[in-house]
Amino acid sequence: MPITPEHAAQVRAEADCLFDRPQVEAAVARMATEITARIGGRNPLVLCVMNGALMVTSELLVRLDFPLELDYLHATRYRGETSGGSLHWFREPGVPLEGRVVLVVDDILDEGPTLAAIRDYCEAQGAAEVLAAVLVDKVHDRKAPGAFAEFIGIEAPDRYLFGYGMDYKEYLRNAPGIFAVKGM
Repeated sequence: MPITPEHAAQVRAEADCLFDRPQVEAAVARMATEITARIGGRNPLVLCVMNGALMVTSELLVRLDFPLELDYLHATRYRGETSGGSLHWFREPGVPLEGRVVLVVDDILDEGPTLAAIRDYCEAQGAAEVLAAVLVDKVHDRKAPGAFAEFIGIEAPDRYLFGYGMDYKEYLRNAPGIFAVKGM
């Protein structure tokens, strides 16, 4: 159900800041170092999972000082809601994946069926290796089979999060940190 900008502002005002901008930037810098050590020089294809991973992907890219290609995909279970449904693909990658090292960048790993499906898709397209980088990994025991990330910026509690690309009903992606909705 759509919300008003006023409602989004109220949610933002009442939210708990779990990680501020400097903490998030430090986590992204650490991820970039780990990614560089693992795939630098291997001509990787970086796939940004839209819309949530836009911010973390851009932050990572300026820290990855080696040749790479960039593309995006758009697959989601949320479509403006606070709980996920069936996976809906809006756009598949345009660059061929066959034989490539693919780095999937996403904003959050919650239960993980979206990331697991994206991994399966990349493998079915012939990727030589599929790795995942997520800004946030929620700590709980409800992960779907195949839902994991090799590169994790921050581990966060099992609450509804927004900011730094993550949304609350399509709003608040631009919040400069990672916030938890009060009462969720």
